[in-house]
Amino acid sequence: MKKLDPKITKTQGFSLVGIATEMSFAENKTAKLWQEFIPLKMANFGKKQVDLYSVEVYKDLSFFSNFDPKQTFMKWAAIRKEDIEKIPSEFTTLEVPEGKYAIFTYKGSSTEAPQSYQQIFQHWLPASGFQLDDRPHFAIMGEKYKNNDPTSEEEIWIPIQ
Repeated sequence: MKKLDPKITKTQGFSLVGIATEMSFAENKTAKLWQEFIPLKMANFGKKQVDLYSVEVYKDLSFFSNFDPKQTFMKWAAIRKEDIEKIPSEFTTLEVPEGKYAIFTYKGSSTEAPQSYQQIFQHWLPASGFQLDDRPHFAIMGEKYKNNDPTSEEEIWIPIQ
């Protein structure tokens, strides 16, 4: 993400279904979460193309103002509820309330994504005139997403007000 030029949009509320785990940035369990989620998705939906959602739910906004890499949050691996007919018993539902989001297109390997998030939170957000909102943060990995590939593309959604 070279140039920070997000699209600002207001979303309706929507539901996601998937699995979640509590983690921190110091003890990152993202890979383990997706290693558990993908076989469940495949067993229940096969190779049906649906967007994947990587979601972070923070306890409150103090997570960012008093940042501590050991502070925990909930991390979700999910898909949109309307993309499926029957919810597998292993999945739980997460409601994403309506609100405004800044949407950034990220191109590159997932190993380089932390620098882009740092740019968003340390540079773009303070200069934007927006404030962070207390709603889920997420990335949507659609058809252009290629796990850990430098040509991969995904959308980063940051809740703002």
